[in-house]
Amino acid sequence: MPTSDRLAELGYGLRWEALFAEHLSRGLLPGRVIRSDRGSALVATEHDVVRAKPSTRLLKAARRSWDLPAVGDWVALRATTNLDVPLIEAVLDRTSSIARGTSGGTSGVQVLSANVDVVFVVHPIAQAPNLRRIERELSLAWESGARPVVVLTKADLSADVAMACRSVEEVAFGVDVVATNALAADGACPLTDFIVGRHTAVLIGPSGAGKSTLVNALLGEARQATREVRLGDGRGRHTTVVRELIAIPSGGVLIDTPGLRALGLTGSEEGIAATFPDIEQVARGCRFRDCAHSGEPGCAVAAAVESGDLPQDRLDSFHKLIREAEVAAARTDARLRAREEQKSKAISKAAKEYFRHVGRK
Repeated sequence: MPTSDRLAELGYGLRWEALFAEHLSRGLLPGRVIRSDRGSALVATEHDVVRAKPSTRLLKAARRSWDLPAVGDWVALRATTNLDVPLIEAVLDRTSSIARGTSGGTSGVQVLSANVDVVFVVHPIAQAPNLRRIERELSLAWESGARPVVVLTKADLSADVAMACRSVEEVAFGVDVVATNALAADGACPLTDFIVGRHTAVLIGPSGAGKSTLVNALLGEARQATREVRLGDGRGRHTTVVRELIAIPSGGVLIDTPGLRALGLTGSEEGIAATFPDIEQVARGCRFRDCAHSGEPGCAVAAAVESGDLPQDRLDSFHKLIREAEVAAARTDARLRAREEQKSKAISKAAKEYFRHVGRK
C-alpha cells in the first residue's frame, strides 16, 4: 500500500469528502476497508493500516449483514488513545455493491465488494467457455451498478481465441470482451484502460480462472499465490482465500476474490433483464404483457425460438435465473414478514405487561 496520499490512491475524492463531512465534528477519521474478516476488518487510513471492528452502535443499527463493512467500503473510524481497537462507527453510502444470495436455503445476502466501478468477469478459455456461468455472473455484475467487462484468460491455451470471443460476445450484449494471456509480458495491459482515474475493479470468476495471475501481472510482482489447475477439467483449488483490496502501480484499485462455486441471485430481476436484452426486445411482441414465455398463446419469444432466431438454451438459462430470483425474493419477503410479526408480538407483550402493572396500582 502507498504511504503518501494513501486515501487518494485508493479512490478518495470529492464525493467521499462530502459524505464524510458530517463525521468530522465527531473527531472520526475516513478510511477504506481493504480486507474484511469475521468480526473485524483491515482499514487503510491516511497514515496507516489498522485492524478495526464495528462499534456496538453500528452493530445494533445494522438490520442485516448487508449494513456491516465489506471490502471496498469507505468508513468513519474512531481511533483514540483510550481504545484498545479502533472502532468503525459508520459505513458511507455505497455507489455500488457486488452481492450474492447466500446458500443453504436462507434469505440472506452477502456483499462481496463495495464501491466498485468495473466488474471483471474472469473466465478461462483453455476449453470452450461456459456461457451459462457467464450469463449468471453478468446478471450479478449488472445488478451491482458497476460496468461489466468479460475477461477471457489463458488465451495461449485456447484452440481458437477468435471463436471463443465470438461465442461470448453473443451472450454479453453491450459488454467489452477482452482475451488475455497474463503470463505474457504485456498480457494484462488491456485491463488497465478500464481502471484509469483511480477507479476500483473487482475480479469474479471460478477457481482456476487465473484471477490471481492477472493481479500479479497488473502489480508487476508475484504477490498473489497461484496453483496449477487439473488437466482433466481445467478446474483449480482456491488460491485466494479472502477478498482483498490492492492498489496497483499504474493507478486504480483491484479487489481480488476467492473462486466462487455458487453464485446465488439476490431476488432482483433487473440484472437479468440487462443480461438478456435480446429476449426483452422480442418479448415486446408477445400478445400478453405479463407473458412468461412458457407456453402462453401468442408468445413472440417462443416463435423466435421455433424460427431459430433465439437459441433454446439461452431461453432456458433466462428461465432458470428468473425462477431463482423469484425464489430468493419470496424468501426475503417471508423473512421480513416474520420479523414484523416478531416485533408486533414484542410490542403487544410489553403493552400487556404495562397495563397489568398499572392495573395493580
